[in-house]
Amino acid sequence: MKTEAVLFAGVAVFFAVTAASYGWFANDPAGTTVLIVAFLMASLVSFFLTVQYRRRGRRPQDRKDAEVAPSTGRVEFLPPDSPWPIIAATGFVIVALGVVFGLWLALIGVGVLALGVLGMVLEHAGRQDSGEPSAERPR
Repeated sequence: MKTEAVLFAGVAVFFAVTAASYGWFANDPAGTTVLIVAFLMASLVSFFLTVQYRRRGRRPQDRKDAEVAPSTGRVEFLPPDSPWPIIAATGFVIVALGVVFGLWLALIGVGVLALGVLGMVLEHAGRQDSGEPSAERPR
């Protein structure tokens, strides 16, 4: 992850220099703000990758002499069929229609959208086969 962190740090530096020069020459607050936000987003990703590299160390993909076997293992959990994305999408459509037809419809859409998002977030909250060690301690 060190390579990725350096790559995103370079992107952040590019956006910082671009934002400074654009802000100086263009006097456009909207464009300058967009470039500053792009700088902050790239900096956040670079910071996250740096922290993960320091916490976990080098990955097998980072080593030139690595074999395929060290990087094999359990594939991430992919959830089965779920109704929550459809409910969330329906809520979003109702919110969009509420912008056109009235606040009352938008409020109903916000409720449906919140239900769908909450359902997706909490759908597998109690799942035990996460691959991580169990939180229960032996007595």
